[in-house]
Amino acid sequence: MDAVDRQLIQALRENGRASYAELGRLVGLSGPSVTDRINRLEAAGVITGYRATVDARSLGLGVTALIGIQLSDAVDHEEVADRLRDFAQIEDCWFIAGEDSFMVKVRAGDVDGLERTVRRLTGTKGVSRTRTTVVLSTKWENRVGDLPGGAQA
Repeated sequence: MDAVDRQLIQALRENGRASYAELGRLVGLSGPSVTDRINRLEAAGVITGYRATVDARSLGLGVTALIGIQLSDAVDHEEVADRLRDFAQIEDCWFIAGEDSFMVKVRAGDVDGLERTVRRLTGTKGVSRTRTTVVLSTKWENRVGDLPGGAQA
């Protein structure tokens, strides 16, 4: 990955709908050259997908919480991760080091919906305990720090 690839990645992070021609003008390459580079970045797994960023509140999901999950002794964390996939309310799930084994980001319509999700989580086979932190406000999301080589995200 070179500096041009990093510029393309940054440009796509800012505007995932930019045309190859626009991206080419930005980095000084032809549209077909940009297409080749982006295809290579996708094939290598550097670019993993494209998505619309949506305001959760506009979808009726006004409550966000981070929930730490501790596992029971001798449980397979992959089995628990598979069970967590069944929760539509879980937006993100991380396997972490420390007291908790997983940290999940949950979106709910209201506090009652969050409570139902927490109860369901605590009743999930392999989960021994949860610890919930309610998000009061979001200052930013989906930010990646400096990319190696100087391009900033």
